[in-house]
Amino acid sequence: MDWNAAARVRGVGIGALAFAAGSVGTAHAATQPISASFKRHDILAGGSVPVTGELLTHERGRKILLQAASGHGWNTVARTKTGKNGVFHTSFRPRELGKFNLRVRVVGPLAVSASSTRISAKRQRGVVRVYRPTNASWYGPGLLGGRTACGGTLNSTTLGVANRTLPCGTKVTFHYRGRTVTARVIDRGPFVGGREWDLTPATKAKLGFGSTGTVWSTA
Repeated sequence: MDWNAAARVRGVGIGALAFAAGSVGTAHAATQPISASFKRHDILAGGSVPVTGELLTHERGRKILLQAASGHGWNTVARTKTGKNGVFHTSFRPRELGKFNLRVRVVGPLAVSASSTRISAKRQRGVVRVYRPTNASWYGPGLLGGRTACGGTLNSTTLGVANRTLPCGTKVTFHYRGRTVTARVIDRGPFVGGREWDLTPATKAKLGFGSTGTVWSTA
C-alpha cells in the first residue's frame, strides 16, 4: 500500500466507499429515535470499527445507514437492518488514513416521541481516527530557544514534530498507549535511518512517549 499517497488524502475522498444514500426520512438529523455505540475510536488501517445500536421505536426490518461526513455532506459507507427489538449491528471499514465523523440514520418516516428524541440526540454520532504504525524519537535538549526549520522558536512548551518531507504546518494526529495528540510539523528531521518523526518535549510528554519507539500516525 502506498502510505504516502494515503496520507495526502487524510479522510477526503470517502465517496470511493459510498453507496447512494437513499431517503433518510422526514425526522431532523438530531431527533431521529436511534442510538448507536462506536466501539473503537482509534484503529490501524486495515481494521474495522464495530457499530451497534437500537432503533428506539423497536421496529424490526428497518433500514439503517452508517454514514461518514465528507466535504459535500454525508456519504453512506455501510447498510444494515434492524433485528429483534430494533437492535442492529454493522461496521465501518476505512480505506484511508485520517479522521472520520460518523453517524447512523434510519431510512423512512418514523413516529418520534419526545422521550426517545432526548435520548437519541446524544448517541447518533462518533469520531474514528485511522492510523499507520511509524517509528519516532524525540529532540530538544541543547536546542531549546533555537529556531526551527519552519521559522518558529523551539521551547519546552512547543507542541510539534519534525519530519523530513511533509509541508510545514501540516497537522498530524498521533496515538500512543491510549493517548492522542494532534501536532503540526514545525521542523525538519529526524536524520536517523528508519525514523519518521522527532517529537518535541511537549509532544513527547503529552503522549507519555519514551526515547524511541512506534507511534500511530495519521500521516
